[in-house]
Amino acid sequence: MLDIKFVRENLELVSKAMKNRNTEFDTEKFKSLDDARRAAIATAEELQAKRNAASKCIGELYKQGKKDEADAKKSEVKEINDELERASAARSEAESALRDFIMAVPNMPHETCPVGADEDDNVEVRRWGDPRKFDFEAKAHWDIGTNLNIIDFERGVKLAKSRFYVLRGAGAKLERALINFMNDMHESRGYTEYWLPALANANTLTGTGQLPKFEEDLFKTTDGMYLIPTAEVQLTNLHAGEVLSEDDLPLKYCAFTPCFRSEAGAAGRDTRGIIRVHQFSKVEMVKYSKPEESQAGLEAMVEDAENILQKLELPYRVINLCTGDIGFSASKTYDLEVWLPSYDAYKEISSCSDCWDFQARRANIKYKGQNSKGYVHTLNGSGLAVGRTMAAILENYQQSDGSVVVPEVLRPYMKTEVID
Repeated sequence: MLDIKFVRENLELVSKAMKNRNTEFDTEKFKSLDDARRAAIATAEELQAKRNAASKCIGELYKQGKKDEADAKKSEVKEINDELERASAARSEAESALRDFIMAVPNMPHETCPVGADEDDNVEVRRWGDPRKFDFEAKAHWDIGTNLNIIDFERGVKLAKSRFYVLRGAGAKLERALINFMNDMHESRGYTEYWLPALANANTLTGTGQLPKFEEDLFKTTDGMYLIPTAEVQLTNLHAGEVLSEDDLPLKYCAFTPCFRSEAGAAGRDTRGIIRVHQFSKVEMVKYSKPEESQAGLEAMVEDAENILQKLELPYRVINLCTGDIGFSASKTYDLEVWLPSYDAYKEISSCSDCWDFQARRANIKYKGQNSKGYVHTLNGSGLAVGRTMAAILENYQQSDGSVVVPEVLRPYMKTEVID
């Protein structure tokens, strides 16, 4: 969440930033809630001081043998306590109201984030690799997978519902190979691998920004737990409520997890195949950084994601997202988009974001060094979405006979060169 003091002192700047994010920011409501909170705090602190002074006086009076005066003072303290109880309740209510308001306000866009309304205003940064030119009629991954009997959409629906699928044989092996390959690559670049719960509590999801604003996008259990939409949720909250040593930063973590998203309102062509589904595998990267190093850390994280695509020899491009397209918790985001022949276009396969101190304030993650202290900066990025990577491999490595060549770096994991 945003620093309340920063918002108070920069109302015009915050209002403009939220407008650039296509978000309404009610300046007058913030000022009203902030004034009410500050007044409630002042009243409670004044009564606290008054009670402390009276309590001290009682002791002095007893020492002086002035029992009657001391007893009278006791009655006064009781009245102050009653007032303080009411004032404390009013303070809690005012603080809660302001917190609820500020928790719904998205992060401030970084100054290097392009100003724009939507994805059409995103800025392409670079491309890598050339899309393959086929000398036969190329198929979409959903047809390739079905024909090879490695992806079963009908049984996915039978076992669960639409937008679930089953992987069989070489399909299941390819999924496992990609997960292991991605984690191995990230470990070689300094990330520590974690194995995490697939369920998270409300506090954890609040820490990263999914709650309370995006609850409808989550799957919720009957006991109030949530299926995680990404390992970012767990990796970022590993140090919730902690003070990290500046000497240990940056911390670099990665993890494979299944991810679950209700995709409320999602429609269109993406709902076919394995591009936009309710359950998918993803390898996630998370960093905890010193504030002055977070932007460089973001650039490095993008390179870590690019490393996977380059080793798989999949053409892609890097996009700098505009203010109207970045996520709720992000200050700056780069998307990596892989070439998918079935779309004749690039599709998102990784999103790498610097969240500045936004998540750290929500989860109360701080750092302390010899000469500095404060909230850490948190960064996260897909490294990569496994299902989309599989789709890209099936489409880009398909052969005229319907088989699929296995990328060279995956052959030690797959123990084969061709899926047929």
